[in-house]
Amino acid sequence: MPTHQFVGSTRFTCAFCAMAAGRVISPRNTSSKWRFFMWRFVCFPTDRQKDKNRARFSLKKTIILSFSEYSPPYTYRVNEMNTTAAVPVMDKLVIYQIFTRLFGNQNTTNRPWGSRDENGVGKFDDISDAALRELRLFGVSHVWYTGVIEHATQTDYSAYGIQPDDPAVVKGRAGSPYAIKDYYDVNPDLATNVEHRMAEFDTLLQRTHAHSLKVLIDFIPNHVARQYKSDAKPAGVVDLGEQDDTSVAFAPTNNFYYLPGKTFISPESQSVQARLPLDQETKSEGASRSRALTEYPAKVTGSGSITEAPSINDWYETIKLNYGIDIFDGGRAHFNPIPATWQQMLDILLFWADKGVDGFRCDMAHLIPIEFWQWAISLVKKQYPQLIFIAEIYEPGLYRSFIFKGGFDYLYDKVGLYDAVRRLMEGHGTCYDITRVWQQESGDYADHMLRFLENHDEQRIASRFFAGNPWAAVPGMTLSATLHTGPLMLYFGQEIGVRAEGSEGFSGDDGRSTIFDYWGLPEWQGWLNNGRFDGGGLTDEQRRLRSFYQRLNHLVNGSDAIQNGYFYDLQYANDNGQSPNYDAHRLYSYLRYTNRQKLLIVCNFAQDITYETTIRIPKHAFSMMNLAPGHTYQFTDIFLTGTQIETVGSTGVSLTLAPWSAMVFEIK
Repeated sequence: MPTHQFVGSTRFTCAFCAMAAGRVISPRNTSSKWRFFMWRFVCFPTDRQKDKNRARFSLKKTIILSFSEYSPPYTYRVNEMNTTAAVPVMDKLVIYQIFTRLFGNQNTTNRPWGSRDENGVGKFDDISDAALRELRLFGVSHVWYTGVIEHATQTDYSAYGIQPDDPAVVKGRAGSPYAIKDYYDVNPDLATNVEHRMAEFDTLLQRTHAHSLKVLIDFIPNHVARQYKSDAKPAGVVDLGEQDDTSVAFAPTNNFYYLPGKTFISPESQSVQARLPLDQETKSEGASRSRALTEYPAKVTGSGSITEAPSINDWYETIKLNYGIDIFDGGRAHFNPIPATWQQMLDILLFWADKGVDGFRCDMAHLIPIEFWQWAISLVKKQYPQLIFIAEIYEPGLYRSFIFKGGFDYLYDKVGLYDAVRRLMEGHGTCYDITRVWQQESGDYADHMLRFLENHDEQRIASRFFAGNPWAAVPGMTLSATLHTGPLMLYFGQEIGVRAEGSEGFSGDDGRSTIFDYWGLPEWQGWLNNGRFDGGGLTDEQRRLRSFYQRLNHLVNGSDAIQNGYFYDLQYANDNGQSPNYDAHRLYSYLRYTNRQKLLIVCNFAQDITYETTIRIPKHAFSMMNLAPGHTYQFTDIFLTGTQIETVGSTGVSLTLAPWSAMVFEIK
C-alpha cells in the first residue's frame, strides 16, 4: 500500500480518527482496486449546530488518505458500508395519510373559493367499512387522519355554539387544519350531524380499529388560531390565554407572547380581501361584526415573527405558544417550575390518548423545546406505552437528540432522503446522495426515520411541479420503502396519480392538493366510485399504478429482510468502472438480509435509459450474509418481474434494468 498523507491538525474528536492517525488504514476485504480511491474521514463535534441559518455541522477534523490522483464524485466509507446495529423497535409501519375533508367528497363542482355547500366536503361517515377494508387489503397498518381537531374556518357554525372566525385571519374558505381553534373538539365540517360531531369521530375510531388499522392524528403544539377559544373543554380546564398577564411581553406562566401597546394588523392582500364573504355567509351585518377580530395587545405570530403586522406570506392566522422560552431575551429558558403551557399540552395529549388514538404526528416539533418533549412523551407513555410519536422536523442536527433524548419514535426524513430522491426523480440528482444521507445523517438510527414521497405539504409526484409522471415514483418509492427498517408513508391519491392541477382558491396552482379550500379531487372519484371504494371508475393506467403500490406494501409486509434486516450499500463495489455500464449517478444497489432471507435490490432512476450491467457483491458482503461467494445462487425478482438469474455469487448478477424500474431479488 502507498504511504498515507494526513492533512490537518492532530486534534481528533473521535476514537476512529485517532486510530486512523496512528496506523495505516486497510479496509476489510478490499482488493487492490481500492487503492485508486481517496478516503476522507470527517469528525464532528458532539454539540451540533441548532441555528438553521448556520452550517449543519462544524467541521472539526479532516484526514485525506491519498492513494492516487483519482478522486470519485463521492468518497465512500468502505468499512462503514453496512449497518449491523439497526434493529427495529416496532413493526415496520405502512402509514396512509387521509386528508379527511377531501377523502370522501364526491362533489366536483370545484368553484374556486367555493363554499362548503357549493363544493362539498368529506365526512367522518364517508370513511366507511368498505373504504377501510380496502385500505387493509392495500397493505396499510396505520391511518393518519389529517384535519380532525377543530380549526378556524370561514363557515359559520355559531348556531351550534361555536364562535365564528374573522375571515381576515382564516386561510381559505375551509381554513387551515393547522390553525387550531379548540384542542378538545373536532372539525364540524366533518360531521354529518354537527351536534354529534365528537360521537361521529369516536365511531370512526372504533370502525378503523375494527379493521385492524391503527389511528394517528395531528398534534399541533407550536401555534393556535388567532381566535382560539375552547367551547368543548372538560370541566376544570383552564383555556389557553385565560389567565395570561397581557401587560408583559413574556412570563413563564403565560400561554402566549405579547406586544404590549400594539394592535394586531392583518396582512393586506387583494386575493384575500376580495374573498371575504362575511355578509354572504352570515346573512346579517350584525353577525359579520361579531366575527371581527380586535387583538390588543397583539400576539407574536405562530412562525415566531415579533411584529403586530405579519406578512401575507407568514403564518399570520396563528399565534405562537409559550413553552417557557423568553424570545425577547435571547431564548433564555424558564423551565422550573414547569411552565403552564407544558401541563396544558400534556392534558390535551392525554385527552386524545384516552379516546383511543394510537399515535400523534407532531407538527413542527423542532420549534418546541426538546425538554418539553422529553417530559411529556415519557409521561404519556407511562399510561400508554404503545402509543407512538412522529415528529415533523427539518433540522438534521437535531435528529439524534429528538430520538434519544426527546423520546420520539419516528422523524420525518424530509431533509435528507426525500430531497435526494426527489432530485433523482426530477432528473438532476445523483445516487451518491443516497449513500451520503444514510452514512452521514441517519445510518445508525434509520429505523426511526419515516420515509415518504408525498404528503399534504409536498407537491404531487404527477404534477408538473414535481416529476410530471406518476411512474417516476417506481424506483424512488421502492427505495424509500426498502432501504431500512423504518416506516413508510403514502398520501391518499398518490397511488392513482392525483396531479393537483389548477388553483382551488387560497391554495394556488402549486401542485399540492389544497388544505385550505373546499374541493373534490377529480382523479380520486374513480376510486371512490360513488362511495363504493372499489376503483370502478379508474383508468387502466391508474389500476396498474395502484397495483404497483399495493405490491410494494405487500412486499414490505411480507419480507423478513425488509422488516428486520441489516443493510449493505453496494455502490462502492460497482462504481468507477468496476461493473461495466454501471452508472452510479442513476443506479443504486444494496442488500437487505437476515438469517432467514437475503435480498438484492436494484433501482434505476433514469427516465429513458435501459442499463445492461452486472451487479457485483463483494466478499465482505457475502461474509456478512453468511454465504459463500463461490457457490451458485438463484436470484429471483419477487417484486414486479419474476425474473430468475442463476449465477456464481463472486461473478456478479448480470441483468437488464428498464427506465424508472426496480428489482428485488431473493437470493437462494
